[in-house]
Amino acid sequence: MKKHLIIVLTLGLLISQNIFADSPLTSTAFSKAYKDSKIVQLASQAEGKLNKELMDYLIDKKNPIELKVALINELSWDFNGKNNSELFSEYLKKNKVKNINKASADILICYAYLKALDNYFEVDEAITYAQKAKAKNKKKSYTINIICALIEAQKAMDSNWCNVYTLTNDVRIDETLTKDMKEEAVNIIFEYMDIYKDYCS
Repeated sequence: MKKHLIIVLTLGLLISQNIFADSPLTSTAFSKAYKDSKIVQLASQAEGKLNKELMDYLIDKKNPIELKVALINELSWDFNGKNNSELFSEYLKKNKVKNINKASADILICYAYLKALDNYFEVDEAITYAQKAKAKNKKKSYTINIICALIEAQKAMDSNWCNVYTLTNDVRIDETLTKDMKEEAVNIIFEYMDIYKDYCS
């Protein structure tokens, strides 16, 4: 009897983890579109944890934002949480970025995305930073907008599954944005996000 109870509880835990794992932040592995990139390859060898080489890449203004978020996407998420945003915050302070709120749009969206993947159950703070990144995004980057939308969609999972779809779809159809993300990466994102279209009447 005790053995059966343990099996049932274990199965329940696995099922609940799969349910929580099926979400905008955890089911959009678009870094696959950048697997030929050296920095994404380095991220794939980092065992899910930021290191100095990866953080050096994130703060270098010369590096494209699509590759910065791709390396973060490659680091992925963990059901039990991570601390990559804390590592990045400490690194920024050592590199003359004392106040994250005054950072560039690129750094803000990277920090927001790291924070969201660190704990995808609680994304309110990540949304705040992502929206600040979007507000500072003078180049109207599609990448910054879609990452912000994915984080917002994660929050919308709690209340309105139609909004989960529209938040990202609004970015897709916005022709004023600069398309700075590979089409293959966009397709990977919407292969999952389009599932929620059925919840819109």
